[in-house]
Amino acid sequence: MTTYRISQLAERSGVPATTLRFYEDAGLLSADRTPSGYRVYGEDAVERLAFISSAKLLGLALEEIRELLDLRQEGVCASVRARMLPLVAQRITATDSRIAELRAFSAHLVGVHAELAGPTPAGACGPDCGCTTTGTPAAGPVPVTLAPTRPDREGEPWRDVPVACTLSGAELGERTGQWQRLVGRAERRGGIADGLRLSFPADPELAGEITALAAAEQGCCAFLDFTLHLTPTALQLDVRAPESAAGMLADLFGATP
Repeated sequence: MTTYRISQLAERSGVPATTLRFYEDAGLLSADRTPSGYRVYGEDAVERLAFISSAKLLGLALEEIRELLDLRQEGVCASVRARMLPLVAQRITATDSRIAELRAFSAHLVGVHAELAGPTPAGACGPDCGCTTTGTPAAGPVPVTLAPTRPDREGEPWRDVPVACTLSGAELGERTGQWQRLVGRAERRGGIADGLRLSFPADPELAGEITALAAAEQGCCAFLDFTLHLTPTALQLDVRAPESAAGMLADLFGATP
């Protein structure tokens, strides 16, 4: 029977070792131990990881993936498919709802853009200059709030974004290196709910670097949530992610104390 050490499984599956440890802690992956304490995984771990990665690309939550893995362990494919059907249907409904919201928001932006491109009023800004949009226009697109699909997560749409990165292997390695170099400049690091907090010297240029990198990161990993707070004496970055993205969070920013 073929077995793998954690580094071998990471190389075979393409899943970082930090993520493998997270999966083990979360009950998604099991490992035996050698007499010297090293993790040893069976051949089935490769196929199990492929299923986990596929489920993550569908946007399934960690508890949903765990449930599917338990069903899959029973060896009856029909049971797994029967459970996946309503889960995927829910994601279709949620995605269609998000698309409708984005289209409405895009239409609203088009209207604002058209107004800003029109004649510019003389003097200072005022309530009718077009720079401030309040209320609902008498005609045309209606402003919308991009609400999450789960009512108990109001104001936190990042929680419902599929945990999937669009970067290639080389691009991902370069991005990881950029974050690690930046994290190395942090004076303090600690855990917060759903993520971690990094404290840097109060430097506006550094704040600009962090903002640019965070914006680039959200372009490929929209499930990451960044909050930057700059004062004359402190620069603080909070990074949060869904539970199923904890492994990637550790890869980019390191484990929290």
